[in-house]
Amino acid sequence: MTTTTRTPGTADTAAVRRAISSTARPARPGRLSTALTFGWRGMLKVKHVPEQLLDVTITPVMFVLMFTYLFGGAIAGSTGAYLDFILPGMLVMSVLFTTVYSGVSLNTDLTKGVVDRFRSLPIWRPSPLLGSLLGDSVRYVIAGTVIIVLGVALGFRPDGGFVGALSALALVVVFSFGLSWVFSVLGLLLRSPNAVMNAGFMAIFPLTFLSNVFVDPATLPGPLEAFVGVNPISVLATASRSLMAGEPDGTAIAVSLAVAAGLAAVFLPLTTRLYRSR
Repeated sequence: MTTTTRTPGTADTAAVRRAISSTARPARPGRLSTALTFGWRGMLKVKHVPEQLLDVTITPVMFVLMFTYLFGGAIAGSTGAYLDFILPGMLVMSVLFTTVYSGVSLNTDLTKGVVDRFRSLPIWRPSPLLGSLLGDSVRYVIAGTVIIVLGVALGFRPDGGFVGALSALALVVVFSFGLSWVFSVLGLLLRSPNAVMNAGFMAIFPLTFLSNVFVDPATLPGPLEAFVGVNPISVLATASRSLMAGEPDGTAIAVSLAVAAGLAAVFLPLTTRLYRSR
């Protein structure tokens, strides 16, 4: 009787594959497919925990009502006149505040070990980052839509009509997408979600309140007026007002888009590099 002895490591690879799988190996997923899948994951998280929408639904409503009826008479003489001035600014402020949660969500995945699981998958490495921010863009649209619908319900009538309001919302969402890469870097550098949230709001609050969102810069002291004039959030608010008014300010729109592209160009590669090293 003859016994065949097989040396370890010399097994027929094809035979092994046939033994463990009866179907053909699936094709490697594409970059767009994986990014959209992770974007859908963000939507599913909202579906299972709807309280996550409070920051893009209840909070903007509170801000609009509080600022309009608390300060409208003192600043503009009437709540209606102040609503016409502040609503485009509130659109900017509410959506920009939401970008902080992009970093918080990324840090939460990092501290729970979910990111380590993603990195073990045979997918395009940046797809979890890109997909997460695409999912967050839907949240920006929801926050902006809530602001505009509430404003119309309170009496706000944009001279630019539906197209003007939609254009302003699109511009703010594009700017927020660029800004969200900054907070993604914070999400990868800091050690807890609370730290990311605190650092994010410490950065976004002064820039928002030292802008032309709430008051006309001409009423401010000289040095403060100069700072407000070059603040990118002021430029974005000016661009949004012009679009809603039906008189687009080409310079403000171009500067806002350039700032968004610049933020993405700097912080997207930095985020990807940090993501690979964590």
